[in-house]
Amino acid sequence: MEKQSKKNNILITGSSGQLGQCIEKIKKNYPGLQLHFASSEILDITKNEEVQHFFKNKSFNFVVNCAAYTNVEQAEKEPEKAFLVNATGVLNLAQVCKEYNITLIHISTDYVFDGTKKTPYVEEDDPNPINEYGKSKLAGEQYIKEILEKYFIIRTSWLYSEFGHNFFKTIMKKSKTEQELTIVTSETGTPTNANDLAKFILDMIVINYRKYGIYHFSNLGKATWYDFANEILRVSDKLDYIMLKKTDNYPTFAQRPKYSVLSKEKCIDSFHFKILNWKNSLKNLHSIIQ
Repeated sequence: MEKQSKKNNILITGSSGQLGQCIEKIKKNYPGLQLHFASSEILDITKNEEVQHFFKNKSFNFVVNCAAYTNVEQAEKEPEKAFLVNATGVLNLAQVCKEYNITLIHISTDYVFDGTKKTPYVEEDDPNPINEYGKSKLAGEQYIKEILEKYFIIRTSWLYSEFGHNFFKTIMKKSKTEQELTIVTSETGTPTNANDLAKFILDMIVINYRKYGIYHFSNLGKATWYDFANEILRVSDKLDYIMLKKTDNYPTFAQRPKYSVLSKEKCIDSFHFKILNWKNSLKNLHSIIQ
């Protein structure tokens, strides 16, 4: 098998997830990048031999790892499955990236924090996850930092898009059949349009930024889940038809951080990337999918 050119040769793992699909949607805007998409059916990152075989005779200079176990509730019941993907799978990728001198861009989460802060979390804050999902994601981060020098860990929060399963799509779906919705107010974070994150990742590759490490990326501003639901219904002109109720005690199996707003200052200062306020980004997405 002839080796591929290594110039701007990028592998997207977990490409069937919402972020992977958002990256694929905008690939035409980046003709200088050779983007290769691998779903879990094509590349199961939890199987080390499969990972080694996949990378043999290929020549990537970036891997964007979008593969993740993201079911926060289910992770409490089957933590071994969450750790298999979010920790062991990341270990396998980190090892192969080390072997082939590949830069790894890994997507992590605000849930590595415990939510006890009252101000936005910066990259230097000590992680302290309070659920199995967050613990598994932190374990993946630690493997990367132990093994690699050339890496970007991008922590994000409350991802949504027109793809996959997410809060935005759930509220939009329920708005067609429900007359009343009860949404929690006890958690504060930042809804993040996965399309914005996709653009940020590809722009970061294009400028060939070399100051490796951890970065936080989400849209600007903050919201509760109630605020997010209210804005989804408002931009879709459904507020007059649905009664939206608040609750500060919605029972969940997994404990969740009460406050997980991420500071974007390092990201903005480093990349000079224009980040939209979450309300504006939500409005943009709604206008596109109508």
